[in-house]
Amino acid sequence: MDVIELLPGLRLLRFPVGQAYLWRDGDELTLVDAGPPGSGAPIAETVTALGLPLDAVRRIVLTHFHEDHAGGAAELAARTGAEILAHTADAAVLRGEVPGPPPVLEDWERPLLAAAQQLLTRDGFVRPPDVVEVSDGDLLGFGDGARVIHVPGHTHGSIALHLPRHGVLFTGDAVASSPVDGGVLPGVFHVDRPRALASFHRLAALDTEVCCFGHGDPVTARASAVLREAADGYGTPR
Repeated sequence: MDVIELLPGLRLLRFPVGQAYLWRDGDELTLVDAGPPGSGAPIAETVTALGLPLDAVRRIVLTHFHEDHAGGAAELAARTGAEILAHTADAAVLRGEVPGPPPVLEDWERPLLAAAQQLLTRDGFVRPPDVVEVSDGDLLGFGDGARVIHVPGHTHGSIALHLPRHGVLFTGDAVASSPVDGGVLPGVFHVDRPRALASFHRLAALDTEVCCFGHGDPVTARASAVLREAADGYGTPR
């Protein structure tokens, strides 16, 4: 796992597949996504390297149920006592009560998905028994009023988090940046691509300076303009 400081109080945690973000408010930490299975230990080491106790991690907010974003949540929660939060529409999948709907793949996405699955750790996905359910518009106790934005399409319960006082947006997999040219795009592997495009446009309409994706390099300046230009290239959502 690579740790990259994006801003004072904001660190990117990069895994072989996917990434998470650690946000600091004084002596309290919030983790946005939790990496693939087996990520709990390296994330815990990052916390202690900051000079904080493990119980400084107060919450783990999952942008959606996929294993590369939620795989480390249960382990880290057991180590830290943090609560795990996710949208109501994905919470039952995370708890293992219902199966997660598979993506509707375009032909060009199939080899990408196969390559990503090969990189995932084989440690196994421990499902969190307790998930605090959140909904669109909820305000969470970090980042001076982080707001939940429901962005369905990648999964039915995908969420983004907007911190308007800091100009920071966490998109999960509703938006990504290309590893080839750094271009911004509406992610891949969606259950409902038209809804994903509508969610992309919703996020592009927000005022943000820094945009943190579930995959790919963040945009660290003028993020609103970058997202709006990219969204315009996909036309008006139906």
